[in-house]
Amino acid sequence: MRKGLAMFLTTAFTREVVVSSLKVSLVVGIILVFINHDVTIFQFSLTGEIIYQLALTYLVPYCVSTYSSVKAINVRNA
Repeated sequence: MRKGLAMFLTTAFTREVVVSSLKVSLVVGIILVFINHDVTIFQFSLTGEIIYQLALTYLVPYCVSTYSSVKAINVRNA
């Protein structure tokens, strides 16, 4: 189990995966932010809770993209 996790993390932190996941997170995150929080942002009524939600809006696509990339790379290299 530890070997698999170590290999997953090693692959997840390669430059290729990080850059790709950041790009996906940026595009998907921007779309989701404007779908879910457009009024709040334009009214400048950000609270700590909204900022937390905004951070998660970018974090979730990053994690999904990273997971998918690592799995694809590991299947390709197996």
